[in-house]
Amino acid sequence: MALAPTVNVVLGSMAFGIFWVLAVFPAVPFLPIGRTAGSLLGAMLMVMFRVISPEEAYAAIDLPILGLLFGTMVVSVFLERADMFKHLGKLLSWKSRGGKDLLVRICLISAISSALFTNDTCCVVLTEFILKIARQNNLPPQPFLLALASSANIGSSTTPIGNPQNLVIAVKSNISFGKFLLGILPAMFVGIFVNAGILLMYYWKLLSNEKDVEVAAAAAADVIAEKDVTLHRFHPATMSHVTLMSSEDWSSAADSIVLCSSTNGDPGHAETLRNRITWSEADMHSRSSDKVESTLAPNAAKEIAGDHGVFTRKEEDHSARKYARSGSWMKGMKDGFSYLSEEKEVPMERWKVLLWNGCVYLVTIGMLVSLLMGVNMSWSAITAALALIVLDFKDARPCLEKVSYSLLIFFCGMFITVDGFNKTGIPSALWDFMEPYARIDSAAGTAVLAVVILFLSNVASNVPTVLLLGARVAASAAEISPAEETKAWLLLAWVSTVAGNLSLLGSAANLIVCEQARRSQSFGYNLSFLTHLRFGFPTTIIITAIGLLLVRNY
Repeated sequence: MALAPTVNVVLGSMAFGIFWVLAVFPAVPFLPIGRTAGSLLGAMLMVMFRVISPEEAYAAIDLPILGLLFGTMVVSVFLERADMFKHLGKLLSWKSRGGKDLLVRICLISAISSALFTNDTCCVVLTEFILKIARQNNLPPQPFLLALASSANIGSSTTPIGNPQNLVIAVKSNISFGKFLLGILPAMFVGIFVNAGILLMYYWKLLSNEKDVEVAAAAAADVIAEKDVTLHRFHPATMSHVTLMSSEDWSSAADSIVLCSSTNGDPGHAETLRNRITWSEADMHSRSSDKVESTLAPNAAKEIAGDHGVFTRKEEDHSARKYARSGSWMKGMKDGFSYLSEEKEVPMERWKVLLWNGCVYLVTIGMLVSLLMGVNMSWSAITAALALIVLDFKDARPCLEKVSYSLLIFFCGMFITVDGFNKTGIPSALWDFMEPYARIDSAAGTAVLAVVILFLSNVASNVPTVLLLGARVAASAAEISPAEETKAWLLLAWVSTVAGNLSLLGSAANLIVCEQARRSQSFGYNLSFLTHLRFGFPTTIIITAIGLLLVRNY
């Protein structure tokens, strides 16, 4: 493709440059409008500068990709409501022995869950829970956070619904879900174990300092309550954080202190310590409530609990006191019968919850089976989403509000901006220069192609890289054979996804883990750029090379 007129090349490059800066640095000081507004600005400039026409801009928006992305987000919201991620969190600590075992579990569970529920969702839900486990067992959070982010990226490369760039590749290439899965699955499993091995090598001494006790033998069932696992509810559009320490957090802190004390060989002292902490917590709440009561209503009535009711004490004078009984035997019996009726209703409510969760899981499994059978991916996801909305049998607005519409709008603007940049002819000219050295029919050519994808994915982000290179890489491979064309798409999916592990800014999953950990009120931890880079650079190179050897068109 020849270069466009010089004016279009210059103006189109300017529009794409603005989009790139705002996509990579959304809070840049001179224009802190964010990624979504930046993509729309780039699209608008492409049309205003007449690089593309309004009709071409509308045609550039890929509706199947948006439909697939929307459907998977809705299904993820319902899976979170059905406690899927709570169960995943329990798997992390079930009969686990020590920090090393926990690290390997995090790698496996985050990889598998990200392949089925997207890497961003996995990182949003599991970060807070992993921080809590690390704190309660006196383990350093750094290796576990790195394991979560890196394994989520590696695992998400396995399926078309694992991450946004795979959605683009699956729709553009028409590769079936099953062929996509089989082509990358061996590389993913080997990559996960190599990633876990590298993490263990880096942090072996750090994880060996903790005593050889079961990390969650009793902690998983007693210490970590259901609210702890779902402390950060999945909400792609907004991320809220707990600001106050609740009674559960007091209990978790107390149990962690008692666990450390009990491991020193004095269970009696541990029990005494637990009682003191529990008394201190109750006393603190009692004192604070009494103080508030006395401040707000110094002359108000005071209630004293008795064996048969509640007594009210009124102080009219300093010298006279009157006691009046509020409550009766009849009221007590009535409360008792109502309590028994509530007890009978509990099993029914439990069955309703179990039935609802089972329906959500069945619909999700049906969606995955449809994808494996080669049914249209976008409509399979949308159908599953609407089936869950209908089964919920209530106003769908609260559920639909959790969909990240800003991400969908970002994709619309990005489609237009990238299409306009393609029309300038610059990407084609650069590829024409690189193509003779990046053909996948030789080991050297495959390595050069991988380096180009790694570089662009960390400079321009992975989704724009896939949009810019995808069709060109596939066309070059198609000249060799149709099988090589499919392999080229799969290699593009693998390398562009694993490239996200190279630096902290390489993928959204890394940023989610970093921000979640930093903003956690109870267990805050700052994962720095250099810390991530020291681990991310070597593991990205090694795991990318493994994929180049194992990714095949089966």
